[in-house]
Amino acid sequence: MPKLLYISLMRLPTEKAHGLQIMENCDAFAAAGCEVTLWVARRWNRPELRRVRDPFAYYGLRPTFTIHRIPCIDIFPLFPPDSFGARLAFYLLLLSYAFVSAFLLLFTRADIYYSRDEFILALLTRMKAKRKIVYEAHLFPPSGRGAALQRYVASRAGSVIAITERLREDLIAERGGDPARAIVAHDGIRRERFDELPSQAEARRKSAAPEDAFVVGYLGHLQMIGLDKGLGGVVEALAAVSGAHLLLVGGPDEMVAHLRSRWLELGLPADRFIYAGQVRPPTVPEHLLMTDVCLLPHPAATQFAYYTSPLKLFEYMAAGRAIVASDLPAWSDVVSDGETALLVPPEDSLAWAKAIERLRDDSDLRGQLGKRARERALAHYTWEARAKKILGHIRSA
Repeated sequence: MPKLLYISLMRLPTEKAHGLQIMENCDAFAAAGCEVTLWVARRWNRPELRRVRDPFAYYGLRPTFTIHRIPCIDIFPLFPPDSFGARLAFYLLLLSYAFVSAFLLLFTRADIYYSRDEFILALLTRMKAKRKIVYEAHLFPPSGRGAALQRYVASRAGSVIAITERLREDLIAERGGDPARAIVAHDGIRRERFDELPSQAEARRKSAAPEDAFVVGYLGHLQMIGLDKGLGGVVEALAAVSGAHLLLVGGPDEMVAHLRSRWLELGLPADRFIYAGQVRPPTVPEHLLMTDVCLLPHPAATQFAYYTSPLKLFEYMAAGRAIVASDLPAWSDVVSDGETALLVPPEDSLAWAKAIERLRDDSDLRGQLGKRARERALAHYTWEARAKKILGHIRSA
Protein backbone atom coordinates (compact mmCIF):
# COMPACT_ATOMS: atom_id res chain seq x y z
CA MET A 1 0.00 0.00 0.00
CA PRO A 2 1.70 3.26 -1.12
CA LYS A 3 2.01 5.99 1.50
CA LEU A 4 0.73 9.40 0.41
CA LEU A 5 1.47 12.52 2.44
CA TYR A 6 -0.71 15.53 1.57
CA ILE A 7 0.71 18.80 2.97
CA SER A 8 -1.53 21.86 3.19
CA LEU A 9 -1.39 25.27 4.86
CA MET A 10 -5.19 25.43 5.16
CA ARG A 11 -7.40 25.93 8.19
CA LEU A 12 -9.38 22.80 9.04
CA PRO A 13 -12.28 22.94 8.81
CA THR A 14 -12.75 25.94 6.56
CA GLU A 15 -15.79 27.55 4.99
CA LYS A 16 -13.92 27.76 1.67
CA ALA A 17 -14.16 25.25 -1.15
CA HIS A 18 -10.49 24.24 -1.08
CA GLY A 19 -11.01 22.56 2.31
CA LEU A 20 -13.70 20.28 0.91
CA GLN A 21 -11.60 19.64 -2.19
CA ILE A 22 -8.57 18.56 -0.17
CA MET A 23 -10.55 16.38 2.24
CA GLU A 24 -12.43 14.69 -0.60
CA ASN A 25 -9.21 14.04 -2.50
CA CYS A 26 -7.53 12.51 0.54
CA ASP A 27 -10.57 10.26 1.05
CA ALA A 28 -10.53 9.25 -2.61
CA PHE A 29 -6.80 8.47 -2.55
CA ALA A 30 -7.43 6.28 0.51
CA ALA A 31 -10.29 4.51 -1.28
CA ALA A 32 -7.95 3.91 -4.23
CA GLY A 33 -5.54 1.98 -2.01
CA CYS A 34 -3.20 4.58 -0.49
CA GLU A 35 -2.29 5.03 3.16
CA VAL A 36 -3.01 8.75 3.40
CA THR A 37 -1.84 11.31 5.95
CA LEU A 38 -2.94 14.95 5.76
CA TRP A 39 -0.80 17.65 7.37
CA VAL A 40 -2.60 20.94 8.05
CA ALA A 41 -1.53 24.06 9.92
CA ARG A 42 -2.62 24.45 13.53
CA ARG A 43 -4.28 27.82 12.97
CA TRP A 44 -6.83 30.09 14.59
CA ASN A 45 -10.24 29.51 13.06
CA ARG A 46 -13.52 31.38 12.78
CA PRO A 47 -15.53 31.19 16.03
CA GLU A 48 -18.24 28.94 14.59
CA LEU A 49 -15.66 26.56 13.13
CA ARG A 50 -13.65 26.36 16.34
CA ARG A 51 -16.62 24.48 17.76
CA VAL A 52 -16.17 21.67 15.24
CA ARG A 53 -14.54 18.75 17.03
CA ASP A 54 -14.57 16.20 14.21
CA PRO A 55 -13.58 17.49 10.73
CA PHE A 56 -14.60 14.17 9.17
CA ALA A 57 -18.15 14.58 10.47
CA TYR A 58 -18.21 18.22 9.35
CA TYR A 59 -17.39 17.20 5.78
CA GLY A 60 -19.56 14.08 5.87
CA LEU A 61 -16.64 11.68 5.49
CA ARG A 62 -15.53 8.49 7.17
CA PRO A 63 -12.13 8.63 8.93
CA THR A 64 -10.27 6.82 6.15
CA PHE A 65 -7.04 8.80 6.57
CA THR A 66 -5.01 10.43 9.32
CA ILE A 67 -4.89 14.17 10.07
CA HIS A 68 -1.93 15.81 11.81
CA ARG A 69 -1.97 19.47 12.83
CA ILE A 70 1.47 21.05 12.42
CA PRO A 71 2.45 23.86 14.85
CA CYS A 72 2.99 27.32 13.37
CA ILE A 73 2.77 31.00 14.30
CA ASP A 74 -0.64 32.38 13.33
CA ILE A 75 -1.36 36.00 14.27
CA PHE A 76 -3.87 36.73 11.48
CA PRO A 77 -6.70 37.61 13.93
CA LEU A 78 -4.67 40.61 15.12
CA PHE A 79 -4.88 42.44 11.77
CA PRO A 80 -7.63 43.66 9.43
CA PRO A 81 -7.94 41.67 6.18
CA ASP A 82 -5.82 42.93 3.26
CA SER A 83 -3.70 45.14 5.54
CA PHE A 84 0.09 45.31 5.58
CA GLY A 85 0.02 43.56 8.95
CA ALA A 86 -2.06 40.73 7.48
CA ARG A 87 0.52 40.24 4.71
CA LEU A 88 3.32 40.06 7.29
CA ALA A 89 1.23 37.63 9.33
CA PHE A 90 0.85 35.41 6.27
CA TYR A 91 4.60 35.23 5.66
CA LEU A 92 5.21 34.48 9.33
CA LEU A 93 2.62 31.73 9.17
CA LEU A 94 4.11 30.28 5.98
CA LEU A 95 7.71 30.36 7.16
CA SER A 96 6.96 28.92 10.58
CA TYR A 97 4.84 26.14 9.07
CA ALA A 98 7.54 25.38 6.53
CA PHE A 99 10.26 25.30 9.21
CA VAL A 100 8.37 22.81 11.38
CA SER A 101 7.35 20.75 8.35
CA ALA A 102 10.94 20.58 7.14
CA PHE A 103 12.06 19.27 10.52
CA LEU A 104 9.32 16.64 10.56
CA LEU A 105 10.06 15.62 6.98
CA LEU A 106 13.55 14.58 8.06
CA PHE A 107 11.88 11.73 9.93
CA THR A 108 8.94 11.07 7.57
CA ARG A 109 8.92 8.63 4.69
CA ALA A 110 6.28 8.47 1.97
CA ASP A 111 5.95 7.18 -1.57
CA ILE A 112 4.06 10.28 -2.71
CA TYR A 113 4.40 13.84 -1.39
CA TYR A 114 1.37 15.81 -2.58
CA SER A 115 0.56 19.52 -2.22
CA ARG A 116 -0.96 22.55 -3.91
CA ASP A 117 1.25 25.00 -1.91
CA GLU A 118 4.23 26.06 -4.04
CA PHE A 119 6.47 27.14 -1.16
CA ILE A 120 6.08 23.75 0.54
CA LEU A 121 6.72 21.98 -2.75
CA ALA A 122 9.89 24.00 -3.35
CA LEU A 123 11.08 22.85 0.04
CA LEU A 124 10.20 19.25 -0.78
CA THR A 125 12.25 19.28 -3.99
CA ARG A 126 15.33 19.95 -1.84
CA MET A 127 14.59 17.13 0.60
CA LYS A 128 12.88 14.29 -1.25
CA ALA A 129 13.24 12.44 -4.54
CA LYS A 130 11.63 14.59 -7.21
CA ARG A 131 9.80 11.66 -8.79
CA LYS A 132 7.78 11.34 -5.56
CA ILE A 133 6.61 14.96 -5.55
CA VAL A 134 3.19 15.87 -6.99
CA TYR A 135 2.14 19.46 -7.60
CA GLU A 136 -1.59 20.19 -7.97
CA ALA A 137 -1.86 23.63 -9.57
CA HIS A 138 -4.88 25.90 -9.06
CA LEU A 139 -3.48 29.35 -9.90
CA PHE A 140 -1.24 30.97 -12.50
CA PRO A 141 0.53 34.03 -11.06
CA PRO A 142 1.27 36.31 -14.03
CA SER A 143 4.59 37.67 -12.73
CA GLY A 144 6.78 38.37 -9.75
CA ARG A 145 7.81 36.04 -6.95
CA GLY A 146 4.70 33.89 -7.39
CA ALA A 147 5.51 33.19 -11.03
CA ALA A 148 9.17 32.46 -10.24
CA LEU A 149 8.24 30.06 -7.45
CA GLN A 150 5.72 28.27 -9.66
CA ARG A 151 8.31 27.96 -12.44
CA TYR A 152 10.74 26.37 -10.01
CA VAL A 153 8.14 23.87 -8.77
CA ALA A 154 6.52 23.02 -12.13
CA SER A 155 9.89 22.26 -13.71
CA ARG A 156 11.03 19.99 -10.85
CA ALA A 157 8.00 18.11 -9.55
CA GLY A 158 7.66 14.51 -10.64
CA SER A 159 4.01 15.00 -11.60
CA VAL A 160 1.93 18.11 -12.25
CA ILE A 161 -1.86 18.08 -11.93
CA ALA A 162 -3.63 21.09 -13.48
CA ILE A 163 -7.31 21.71 -12.87
CA THR A 164 -7.99 23.12 -16.37
CA GLU A 165 -6.56 22.47 -19.82
CA ARG A 166 -5.39 26.07 -20.25
CA LEU A 167 -3.55 25.90 -16.91
CA ARG A 168 -1.74 22.76 -18.07
CA GLU A 169 -0.80 24.42 -21.36
CA ASP A 170 0.54 27.53 -19.64
CA LEU A 171 2.50 25.52 -17.07
CA ILE A 172 4.22 23.76 -19.95
CA ALA A 173 4.73 26.80 -22.20
CA GLU A 174 5.63 29.42 -19.60
CA ARG A 175 6.73 27.54 -16.47
CA GLY A 176 8.94 24.82 -17.89
CA GLY A 177 6.60 21.91 -17.16
CA ASP A 178 7.24 18.63 -18.96
CA PRO A 179 4.25 17.64 -21.15
CA ALA A 180 4.78 13.98 -20.27
CA ARG A 181 4.45 14.75 -16.55
CA ALA A 182 1.44 17.12 -16.65
CA ILE A 183 -2.23 16.16 -16.87
CA VAL A 184 -5.63 17.82 -16.40
CA ALA A 185 -7.91 16.68 -13.58
CA HIS A 186 -11.03 18.77 -13.03
CA ASP A 187 -12.67 18.87 -9.62
CA GLY A 188 -15.63 16.64 -8.93
CA ILE A 189 -18.32 15.31 -6.62
CA ARG A 190 -18.94 12.51 -4.11
CA ARG A 191 -21.33 10.27 -6.00
CA GLU A 192 -23.16 8.73 -3.03
CA ARG A 193 -24.04 12.21 -1.79
CA PHE A 194 -26.17 12.67 -4.90
CA ASP A 195 -27.82 9.25 -5.00
CA GLU A 196 -31.45 8.78 -3.96
CA LEU A 197 -32.16 12.49 -3.76
CA PRO A 198 -35.48 13.73 -2.34
CA SER A 199 -37.98 15.57 -4.52
CA GLN A 200 -37.91 19.33 -4.90
CA ALA A 201 -41.15 19.60 -2.93
CA GLU A 202 -39.62 17.66 -0.02
CA ALA A 203 -36.51 19.87 -0.07
CA ARG A 204 -38.57 23.07 -0.12
CA ARG A 205 -40.73 22.04 2.81
CA LYS A 206 -37.58 22.34 4.96
CA SER A 207 -36.78 25.85 3.69
CA ALA A 208 -38.14 29.35 3.28
CA ALA A 209 -38.71 28.78 -0.45
CA PRO A 210 -42.42 28.50 -1.44
CA GLU A 211 -43.22 25.16 -3.07
CA ASP A 212 -44.61 26.76 -6.24
CA ALA A 213 -41.92 29.45 -6.64
CA PHE A 214 -39.38 29.80 -9.43
CA VAL A 215 -36.07 29.73 -7.53
CA VAL A 216 -32.69 30.70 -8.94
CA GLY A 217 -29.76 29.60 -6.80
CA TYR A 218 -26.07 30.20 -6.22
CA LEU A 219 -23.88 28.01 -4.00
CA GLY A 220 -20.52 28.95 -2.53
CA HIS A 221 -18.25 31.79 -1.50
CA LEU A 222 -19.01 35.10 -3.19
CA GLN A 223 -15.39 35.98 -3.87
CA MET A 224 -12.07 34.29 -4.59
CA ILE A 225 -8.64 35.77 -3.81
CA GLY A 226 -10.32 39.17 -3.69
CA LEU A 227 -12.19 38.73 -6.99
CA ASP A 228 -15.98 39.15 -7.07
CA LYS A 229 -17.79 36.18 -8.62
CA GLY A 230 -20.43 38.17 -10.46
CA LEU A 231 -23.45 38.06 -8.15
CA GLY A 232 -24.05 41.80 -8.49
CA GLY A 233 -24.85 41.28 -12.16
CA VAL A 234 -27.21 38.43 -11.24
CA VAL A 235 -29.24 40.74 -9.01
CA GLU A 236 -29.46 43.26 -11.86
CA ALA A 237 -30.60 40.53 -14.25
CA LEU A 238 -33.22 39.16 -11.86
CA ALA A 239 -34.78 42.62 -11.62
CA ALA A 240 -36.01 41.95 -15.17
CA VAL A 241 -37.31 38.41 -14.46
CA SER A 242 -40.78 38.55 -12.98
CA GLY A 243 -41.55 36.22 -10.09
CA ALA A 244 -37.98 34.98 -9.54
CA HIS A 245 -36.66 34.14 -6.09
CA LEU A 246 -32.91 34.19 -5.36
CA LEU A 247 -31.42 31.59 -3.01
CA LEU A 248 -27.85 32.17 -1.82
CA VAL A 249 -25.96 29.42 -0.01
CA GLY A 250 -22.58 30.59 1.26
CA GLY A 251 -21.14 33.95 2.22
CA PRO A 252 -19.54 36.03 3.57
CA ASP A 253 -22.43 37.72 5.37
CA GLU A 254 -21.28 41.27 4.62
CA MET A 255 -21.31 40.64 0.85
CA VAL A 256 -24.76 39.07 1.10
CA ALA A 257 -25.97 42.14 3.00
CA HIS A 258 -24.69 44.34 0.15
CA LEU A 259 -26.52 42.20 -2.43
CA ARG A 260 -29.70 42.29 -0.34
CA SER A 261 -29.50 46.09 -0.20
CA ARG A 262 -29.18 46.28 -3.98
CA TRP A 263 -32.08 43.83 -4.35
CA LEU A 264 -34.31 46.12 -2.28
CA GLU A 265 -33.07 49.24 -4.10
CA LEU A 266 -34.32 47.68 -7.35
CA GLY A 267 -37.77 47.33 -5.83
CA LEU A 268 -37.68 43.54 -5.57
CA PRO A 269 -39.70 41.88 -2.77
CA ALA A 270 -37.69 41.18 0.38
CA ASP A 271 -39.22 37.72 0.80
CA ARG A 272 -37.85 36.64 -2.58
CA PHE A 273 -34.25 37.08 -1.40
CA ILE A 274 -33.41 33.92 0.56
CA TYR A 275 -30.09 33.48 2.35
CA ALA A 276 -29.31 30.05 3.79
CA GLY A 277 -25.89 31.06 5.18
CA GLN A 278 -22.91 28.74 5.40
CA VAL A 279 -23.94 25.08 5.31
CA ARG A 280 -22.07 21.83 5.92
CA PRO A 281 -21.07 19.96 2.73
CA PRO A 282 -23.37 16.95 3.37
CA THR A 283 -26.40 19.27 3.20
CA VAL A 284 -25.47 20.85 -0.14
CA PRO A 285 -27.62 18.53 -2.32
CA GLU A 286 -30.83 19.28 -0.43
CA HIS A 287 -30.20 23.01 -0.81
CA LEU A 288 -29.57 22.61 -4.54
CA LEU A 289 -32.82 20.69 -4.91
CA MET A 290 -34.74 23.75 -3.70
CA THR A 291 -33.74 25.52 -6.93
CA ASP A 292 -35.05 25.39 -10.48
CA VAL A 293 -31.95 26.97 -12.00
CA CYS A 294 -28.38 27.28 -10.69
CA LEU A 295 -25.99 30.03 -11.68
CA LEU A 296 -22.27 30.31 -12.38
CA PRO A 297 -21.91 34.03 -13.17
CA HIS A 298 -18.12 34.43 -12.95
CA PRO A 299 -16.77 37.50 -14.77
CA ALA A 300 -14.14 37.24 -17.50
CA ALA A 301 -11.18 37.90 -15.18
CA THR A 302 -8.17 35.80 -16.18
CA GLN A 303 -8.32 33.54 -13.11
CA PHE A 304 -11.96 32.63 -13.76
CA ALA A 305 -11.71 32.52 -17.55
CA TYR A 306 -8.81 30.06 -17.72
CA TYR A 307 -7.74 28.64 -14.37
CA THR A 308 -10.85 27.81 -12.33
CA SER A 309 -12.64 24.46 -11.96
CA PRO A 310 -15.53 25.37 -9.63
CA LEU A 311 -16.77 22.67 -7.27
CA LYS A 312 -20.23 24.23 -7.48
CA LEU A 313 -20.46 23.48 -11.21
CA PHE A 314 -20.06 19.75 -10.67
CA GLU A 315 -22.45 19.81 -7.71
CA TYR A 316 -25.06 21.63 -9.81
CA MET A 317 -24.65 18.98 -12.49
CA ALA A 318 -24.84 16.04 -10.09
CA ALA A 319 -28.02 17.47 -8.53
CA GLY A 320 -29.64 17.55 -11.97
CA ARG A 321 -30.17 21.31 -11.99
CA ALA A 322 -30.53 23.43 -15.10
CA ILE A 323 -27.47 25.68 -15.23
CA VAL A 324 -26.86 29.15 -16.60
CA ALA A 325 -23.11 29.82 -16.70
CA SER A 326 -20.73 32.42 -18.04
CA ASP A 327 -19.34 31.31 -21.39
CA LEU A 328 -15.69 30.91 -20.33
CA PRO A 329 -12.93 28.58 -21.60
CA ALA A 330 -12.19 27.15 -18.14
CA TRP A 331 -15.22 24.85 -18.27
CA SER A 332 -15.83 24.62 -22.03
CA ASP A 333 -14.77 20.96 -21.93
CA VAL A 334 -17.18 20.23 -19.07
CA VAL A 335 -20.49 21.74 -20.20
CA SER A 336 -21.76 22.73 -23.65
CA ASP A 337 -24.38 25.29 -24.60
CA GLY A 338 -27.85 23.88 -25.12
CA GLU A 339 -26.73 20.39 -24.16
CA THR A 340 -25.83 20.48 -20.46
CA ALA A 341 -26.18 24.22 -19.70
CA LEU A 342 -27.04 27.60 -21.16
CA LEU A 343 -23.83 29.57 -21.68
CA VAL A 344 -24.10 33.35 -21.87
CA PRO A 345 -21.65 36.25 -22.09
CA PRO A 346 -20.29 37.17 -18.65
CA GLU A 347 -21.46 40.44 -17.11
CA ASP A 348 -24.23 40.90 -19.72
CA SER A 349 -27.30 41.40 -17.51
CA LEU A 350 -29.73 41.41 -20.43
CA ALA A 351 -28.42 38.08 -21.77
CA TRP A 352 -28.57 36.58 -18.28
CA ALA A 353 -32.15 37.76 -17.81
CA LYS A 354 -33.20 36.27 -21.16
CA ALA A 355 -31.55 32.91 -20.38
CA ILE A 356 -33.19 32.73 -16.95
CA GLU A 357 -36.58 33.71 -18.41
CA ARG A 358 -36.21 31.03 -21.07
CA LEU A 359 -35.73 28.39 -18.38
CA ARG A 360 -38.53 29.83 -16.25
CA ASP A 361 -40.95 29.39 -19.14
CA ASP A 362 -39.71 26.00 -20.40
CA SER A 363 -39.80 23.27 -17.74
CA ASP A 364 -39.02 20.62 -20.36
CA LEU A 365 -35.76 22.36 -21.26
CA ARG A 366 -34.88 22.65 -17.57
CA GLY A 367 -35.44 18.94 -17.15
CA GLN A 368 -33.44 17.96 -20.23
CA LEU A 369 -30.45 20.13 -19.35
CA GLY A 370 -30.45 18.86 -15.76
CA LYS A 371 -30.76 15.21 -16.76
CA ARG A 372 -27.88 15.36 -19.25
CA ALA A 373 -25.68 17.35 -16.85
CA ARG A 374 -26.29 14.83 -14.06
CA GLU A 375 -25.44 11.89 -16.31
CA ARG A 376 -22.19 13.56 -17.35
CA ALA A 377 -21.16 14.44 -13.80
CA LEU A 378 -21.79 10.96 -12.41
CA ALA A 379 -19.99 9.32 -15.35
CA HIS A 380 -16.89 11.51 -15.51
CA TYR A 381 -16.45 13.85 -12.55
CA THR A 382 -16.34 11.90 -9.31
CA TRP A 383 -13.54 12.16 -6.75
CA GLU A 384 -13.00 8.42 -7.09
CA ALA A 385 -12.40 8.67 -10.84
CA ARG A 386 -10.14 11.68 -10.31
CA ALA A 387 -7.97 9.89 -7.73
CA LYS A 388 -7.55 6.84 -9.96
CA LYS A 389 -6.56 9.04 -12.90
CA ILE A 390 -3.98 10.93 -10.83
CA LEU A 391 -2.48 7.81 -9.27
CA GLY A 392 -2.25 6.15 -12.67
CA HIS A 393 -0.45 9.19 -14.01
CA ILE A 394 1.97 9.26 -11.06
CA ARG A 395 2.89 5.63 -11.72
CA SER A 396 3.45 6.23 -15.43
CA ALA A 397 5.30 9.52 -14.96
